Amino acid sequence: MLELKKLIEELPKAELHLHIEGSLEPELMFTLAKRNNLDLPYASVEEIREAYNFNQLQDFLDIYYAGMSVLITEQDFYDLTMEYLQKCHQQNVRHVEIFFDPQGHTERGVTFATAITGINRALDDGLANFGISYKTIMCFLRHLSEENAFQTLNEAKEFIALIDGVGLDSSEVGNPPSKFQRVFAEAKSLGLKLVAHAGEEGPPSYVEEALALLKIDRLDHGNRAMESEALIKQLKKEHIALTVCPLSNLKLCVVDDLKDHPMREMLDQGLLATVNSDDPSYFGGYLNENFFALQESLDLSKEHIVTLIKNSFIGSFLSLDEKTNYLLEIDRHLAQQQSS
Repeated sequence: MLELKKLIEELPKAELHLHIEGSLEPELMFTLAKRNNLDLPYASVEEIREAYNFNQLQDFLDIYYAGMSVLITEQDFYDLTMEYLQKCHQQNVRHVEIFFDPQGHTERGVTFATAITGINRALDDGLANFGISYKTIMCFLRHLSEENAFQTLNEAKEFIALIDGVGLDSSEVGNPPSKFQRVFAEAKSLGLKLVAHAGEEGPPSYVEEALALLKIDRLDHGNRAMESEALIKQLKKEHIALTVCPLSNLKLCVVDDLKDHPMREMLDQGLLATVNSDDPSYFGGYLNENFFALQESLDLSKEHIVTLIKNSFIGSFLSLDEKTNYLLEIDRHLAQQQSS
């Protein structure tokens, strides 16, 4: 285990499923609330951490959206994003593809420009200071209407150069991908990559819809796709990457025990599965901690770990040359390790 833990720490990695608002640590929440003269319903950092003891997606989302209330200025979004990138640097995460939820901010009176400018400025500084490359994915909140999503997409057009893709998140059950078919087609016409949360709490049919109707380039979560042989074959044939979030799945009771997590089966089936942290401040761990927990629970081998880490770059929206350079770096590290 110690040898594999060291390997996880040392290899360059990419993270493809990270909600930047979900990296808001209690300490920063308190700092921003004070800076913005806001009263929080918590008397201490410890009280916030206690509030994180939820056991289903909706309870989490309620706390998550409440936490967003401290994000008001461009500097707030910068500080949030930079704090996440500093953790990435510590964990040797070299490429990130982060989600942000503009509707969660604009409905509070925070402008689209404020959020995207603060986030992007931090991402640029992260590239300059830490060498962390990035893509930015704007998510639609699926509990809101498609009309609302269209309004958000129209707002985004002014900043399209700063956005690489669109996604679909929030409460899955009762909000199938088909609800957003037209807005995803519009986003595709703008040259944006397409991803969607499906098959976390929703049924396998939601994965089918995301593939057939939204025409996604990548599947976020996808656990319940493993219930369908046809879906497994399709995901494998079309080389659709799955951005799986182990500690999130455990915290939200998608699995009762990580020993029951489908990741091992995903790898055995030859799927392009990746490990991600989702909302790390709420779910108890950043990228390396997700790898550690999964490796220990499923007794993953060195080959499994290397495959998952390589998959993180293969499944990214980087160019072929960029992917190749990262994969060669991994191979060089493994060769040096073997010869030493």
